Amino acid sequence: MMKELRISPTKNSPEIIMNPNGMIKILGRSIHENVTEYFEPVEAWIAEYIEVPADVTCVDMNLEYFNSASAKVFIHLLEMIKHVSLKNKKFIFNWYYEDGDEDIFERGEYFAVVLDVPFNFIKTS
Repeated sequence: MMKELRISPTKNSPEIIMNPNGMIKILGRSIHENVTEYFEPVEAWIAEYIEVPADVTCVDMNLEYFNSASAKVFIHLLEMIKHVSLKNKKFIFNWYYEDGDEDIFERGEYFAVVLDVPFNFIKTS
């Protein structure tokens, strides 16, 4: 049985909650210097998860800021999660952005285009 993965946030890295019941959350800031190393346990968890995913995988991306190195990692991780569809399971990508934060909104739109999947854009105040 898979275990939940929880990584506490720091001033440079996001809070990450990954539950085998299909709930995945990435919250906060991601300006980590070594993103590849930081996200290794996340990638390993997703690789195991997509072997036997939940019926619906819901990914909540609620980021206030992230650098381009983090963006590459996020695209890679979301690309991996798309593979649940190969097991006839569904995924939902929710992209949260603050009202007036065009930068984060546009980055979400970019992710949706690159990944070629629909995103739910959720405005917060």
